[in-house]
Amino acid sequence: MADFNQGVKDFLKIHPNLSHLDVLIIDLCGNAIGKRLPASSLASVFEHGSPVCGAMQLVDVLGNTNDPMGYGFSDGDPDAYAIPIPGTLSPVPWLSGDKCQVLCEFIDAKNTSPLWYEPRQVLKKVLQKFSELGLTPRLAVELEFYLIDPARDSSGIPQPAKSPRTGLTETGGRVLSLDKLDEFDAVLKQIEDSCHSQGIPTTSMISEYGAGQFEINLQHQDDIMAAADHAVLLRRAVQGVSRAMGYDATFMSKPFAGQSGNGMHIHLSLIDRNGNNVFEHDSNTLNQSIAGLQATMAESLAVFAPNVNAYRRFKPDEFVPVTKDWGENNRSVAFRIPPSDPANRRIEHRISGAEANPYLVIACILSGIHYGISQGLDSGNPHSGNAGSEVDESLPSTIWQAISAMRQATVLPQYLGSEYLDIYCDVKQAEFAAFMEDIHTREYEWYL
Repeated sequence: MADFNQGVKDFLKIHPNLSHLDVLIIDLCGNAIGKRLPASSLASVFEHGSPVCGAMQLVDVLGNTNDPMGYGFSDGDPDAYAIPIPGTLSPVPWLSGDKCQVLCEFIDAKNTSPLWYEPRQVLKKVLQKFSELGLTPRLAVELEFYLIDPARDSSGIPQPAKSPRTGLTETGGRVLSLDKLDEFDAVLKQIEDSCHSQGIPTTSMISEYGAGQFEINLQHQDDIMAAADHAVLLRRAVQGVSRAMGYDATFMSKPFAGQSGNGMHIHLSLIDRNGNNVFEHDSNTLNQSIAGLQATMAESLAVFAPNVNAYRRFKPDEFVPVTKDWGENNRSVAFRIPPSDPANRRIEHRISGAEANPYLVIACILSGIHYGISQGLDSGNPHSGNAGSEVDESLPSTIWQAISAMRQATVLPQYLGSEYLDIYCDVKQAEFAAFMEDIHTREYEWYL
């Protein structure tokens, strides 16, 4: 606590004119929730935490609760304490220059134990299993997003961002175009600068296939919790800066029909006790890791693709995985081995939508890898051609199929816990039911 207090004092010396502190919690859907406090509360928050409704970790994408497993209404909707995560106190450059934020996790108000249904705790539980193997995961996250116009068209449909150079709406993706990066340099540079000021270790930035679509990569690191924290904070920075610069930004899996989807790609290797990358010299462990990912892919899809829209990404010949295949330097597979020097040999997990919860995505990936190694599974031969020409019918293709597959899971309960899978499915089932309550325009067009 003394180190925390000293850190707060040092922070206030650097930022003496703060007016407010945002206390952030990342919920089940991966959204940032919390509350805004006077900056004078900063020391108190670090010493005691801040009371926040605990069931907010179990709300759907709109922030509604359906009382899953009796949490929300049945238990009286009690508060938990939001406790700051070391190293996440930072300024919020896109908000008038006088605000700061801190990422927090929940503890029980009665006994100060972590809340079992918080995504960070789910990931921590899975990570503990790797100490049994004498291995440490190392990973990096890549996130794709669209810059879009804040105004919608007459039908309420979003539009790609207008070019700062021409004032015209973007129509083509211009993948890997440096000119496109130059064109949107003002907002992209501000995103990069904001990430730097918040300690979010961004690396490369590229233009993607879609109109107004970009990708930002994060640095590889052994601190898996920090890697997940950085992913959620990057999304908040991208959206915050974009809005401040006159745009909006979306990590929605498929915001535009006919355009590329937004993915969250995870690059992962395993480090032994001597600091060496196991995949560099042990192809058997690499093979087993991939096999575990194949074995758990179907029962993890409700996390990787957590809503109705997310399944629109999975189409043949769009560089989005539609099978369980793996391969060397092959973007059509689910589990790609990118070209690299031996020390950086790794698996690129290409399945998740960009809006998925990074803590849960990583927890499912690590569960599959641990399972594959501990069971000595075999991934089969790598795919050398186009693995994306035909869809594997054994994989869920809708959110309701994915929820059913997760409810019948046999491997994930050993890692995430059967209770967590039940409560996650309850939340997502209720969200889907609420979505289906509305009558959509096409129903009138087709069936009236």
